[in-house]
Amino acid sequence: MAICRLVWKRDDTRIAQESALDGIYVLHTNVHPQELPAKQTAQAYKNLSRVERGFRCFKGMGLRVRPLYHRLADRVGAQLLLPMSAYHVEWHLRGRLAPLRFDDHDRIGAAARRESVVAPAVRSASAERTSQTRSTMDGLPIHSFRDLLSNLATLCRNHVSPGSGVDVSFDQYTRPTPLQQQALELLYVQIRA
Repeated sequence: MAICRLVWKRDDTRIAQESALDGIYVLHTNVHPQELPAKQTAQAYKNLSRVERGFRCFKGMGLRVRPLYHRLADRVGAQLLLPMSAYHVEWHLRGRLAPLRFDDHDRIGAAARRESVVAPAVRSASAERTSQTRSTMDGLPIHSFRDLLSNLATLCRNHVSPGSGVDVSFDQYTRPTPLQQQALELLYVQIRA
């Protein structure tokens, strides 16, 4: 009967070399540094988080895309086109409605307050004020994106037909609240009177 022994030893030199790189990541690109300097390379890498957030939106509470299995190429393309189109619309809505949401819509101001592109993100002065007051610059309450859409969904058009032999009918629109009016203006939407 053979006896197996396990012998191990720490490689302190290798451990020291690895620990010197703790907290540091290396980005490698085939683009020449004159075309894409180091700062812009790091920013482009950090912007990939937006792409990942978009894919999470497909499967999560955002668009709720469920897996479908297709064999024909045009159906696979359609399965990709529809959620991408829906996300594109949502992305634009989020951007337009940013002043009414918990979102730092002053990206330039936030970037100016940041020490470096690899430093932790910093809020802009307007986002700090919004966070403290919980209101917009116009004094309206701040909402989440879903709450804003739910609020806008209460707007409706009623088709009124008095009946009793009268051959007159008309459409009547609900009057938007100040928050709804602000959202409609940000979206460049006008409700006919």
